[in-house]
Amino acid sequence: MHSQVHQTIAAVWRIESAKVVATVARMVRDVAIAEELAQEALVSALERWPLDGLPDKPGAWLMAAAKNRALDHLRHVQMQQRKHEELGRDLEAQEALIVPDFTEALDAARQDEIGDDLLRLMFTACHPVLPTEARVALTLKLLGGLTTHEIARAFLVPEPTIAQRIVRAKQKLRDAKVPFEAPRGEELQQRLASVLEVVYLVFNEGYTATAGEDWMRPALTDEALRLGRMLAELAPQEPEVHGLAALMELQASRMKSRTDSQGRPILLADQDRSRWDRLLIRRGLAALARAEALAPQRGPYTLQAAIAACHARAATADATDWKRIAALYGELAQVAPSPVVELNRAVAVGMADGPAQGLAIVERLLEDKSLRQYHWLPSVQGDLLEKLGRREEAREAFLRAADLAGNAREKTLLMARAAGLM
Repeated sequence: MHSQVHQTIAAVWRIESAKVVATVARMVRDVAIAEELAQEALVSALERWPLDGLPDKPGAWLMAAAKNRALDHLRHVQMQQRKHEELGRDLEAQEALIVPDFTEALDAARQDEIGDDLLRLMFTACHPVLPTEARVALTLKLLGGLTTHEIARAFLVPEPTIAQRIVRAKQKLRDAKVPFEAPRGEELQQRLASVLEVVYLVFNEGYTATAGEDWMRPALTDEALRLGRMLAELAPQEPEVHGLAALMELQASRMKSRTDSQGRPILLADQDRSRWDRLLIRRGLAALARAEALAPQRGPYTLQAAIAACHARAATADATDWKRIAALYGELAQVAPSPVVELNRAVAVGMADGPAQGLAIVERLLEDKSLRQYHWLPSVQGDLLEKLGRREEAREAFLRAADLAGNAREKTLLMARAAGLM
């Protein structure tokens, strides 16, 4: 019986933890302290619920317990300040700390503040003052509700490493005096890019794992989708938020068809499109329409979503509008130029205008130092060379790609392609 209750608590925590931490962080203005107080509420639930039974509203119970602890913390801080400080408290701080009726304050908490608090928490966890790896770990911990063990397992990193990243991240936010707030104006756009980057990094690691035995890690794609949907609700007027949501929904729609029964990768052209998730495709196309309606000029995520939509709309691989995809990659190269975008454009051009045209782009990229360890470059080169009948060169390219690949499934696939050309 207790194990069932503990499973329920874990499920409730996964859903509610971000709201609880966000609300408490607004009260105490410190993410690290907020998480500690929220964890104390969780411990209390683990102690009380098996004895008292599950409350009617578990999320509300956790929220109230955490808020009570936050108010106790603030009372303690107030007493310490009275002991160690003289006069001159700021009026706003007094209002935050001196609440005439704490019970009434708890009951009066407005539901619509939750969205604002979550948005503040997301921007705080993804603050550019933190290294990318720390942003990812902290976001999954605070907003995804994942345990340190789960994050470490997902990224194939030792658990102490992840724990250290999270502790250092929270300390760095405190030392840098990062305010718990959602930025506005020009700063919003700069910080939003960091938030979107983190969410998409999480998604990509789940969609095509960089290392390990499994090609995909669905738990990470699920978390990224949840974060993307949450962000779309919290920032409904930001086109690139909807663009990213659309991109992830459309890509995730292909998850079930990307591997066979043994977990081996199935390339896009060979996938059974009847297994693509139509609900995710509808959601993705709706989010894309919203992004395009809001944007005077399509941003990088919206353009990538438009490319994914071309695949989603094609009933068969042969029906894919490669001319349009090549044009969209050309537009993306103008908005967000990068060697990886150019490599993807080479694939599209190869399909639209012939492998020789695509290979010409790839050969220019072979000189790019940033792609020297990128296994997809020789992989694409091998594919185009094979289509041109240059089998020995293609085999060598696939072997180079396999040597660079960190994921075991990808390495096996590339070795098999090389072996098929002997």
